[in-house]
Amino acid sequence: MNILPEAEDLSSEPASTDATDNAPWDMMIQNGPVMTTAIHAGHTIRKSLQPWLEIDNGDRLREEDPLTDYFMAGGDTAFRANRSRFEFDLNRPADTAVTVDPEDTWGLKIWNPELPQAEKDASLALHAEFYRLMSERVEAMIARHGRILVLDIHSYNHRRDGAGAAAAPQEENPDIDLGATTLHKAIYGDLLDRFADGLRSRTVAGKQPDVRVNVRWEDGGNFPEWLHAEYGDAACVITLEYKKIFMNEWDHRADILAMQDLRSGFHAAVRQGRAALSRLDGFRA
Repeated sequence: MNILPEAEDLSSEPASTDATDNAPWDMMIQNGPVMTTAIHAGHTIRKSLQPWLEIDNGDRLREEDPLTDYFMAGGDTAFRANRSRFEFDLNRPADTAVTVDPEDTWGLKIWNPELPQAEKDASLALHAEFYRLMSERVEAMIARHGRILVLDIHSYNHRRDGAGAAAAPQEENPDIDLGATTLHKAIYGDLLDRFADGLRSRTVAGKQPDVRVNVRWEDGGNFPEWLHAEYGDAACVITLEYKKIFMNEWDHRADILAMQDLRSGFHAAVRQGRAALSRLDGFRA
């Protein structure tokens, strides 16, 4: 685990106790009411697990959310997972966070079914530590500011039929899908609208991005559901699902200019979100 004290940089030396593995995550803490998270950005797998891994590197990377940590610098508290979602999935409850059943992973065979229980337990301990850490940080932010904004950043594939096949229809696949299923519209509806407007305010490859709300998923996963259950309307949670228009899903090459355009829009949206949050009853600067 790597927790960085206030105002330190994410590039600080990882506080890992195991010289053979990278830290499971990095966290930057600064005062302010906005948290950004990239909980599926990681790709590495700890060495003790690698003999049990059955999926190849390219297929695994396709199902992760690479480069989503590129957007998270707009937050005051910023959390980046360094390990793969398949080592421990921070957006799932503990009973499915580490699974050897392909039914739980879209038919993909991730782990040898004989994966030792001790390895599962080690992964689940990290999953539990993440939620303990989030409790500590979110409670401190709410105690200081009254209301906070949590932006959980993900990405999704839209060329599943192959590298040369047509993309999935735009109608059901916006460039940015905002998951706001736990968001109390009477309180945070204006914030959501202004946040979406901020994302649209910067063109991507010369075009205004297609930004919509609650198109692809019924919920944002366990993390936002847990935040809502624990902290209610004190935490406004928005899940951002970026369609992979910023990279090639199949050869994993990034489009740097598209990434810069999208990040510019994200920062504009965060500014809009901060301004809307500051006008709400119960907020303390």
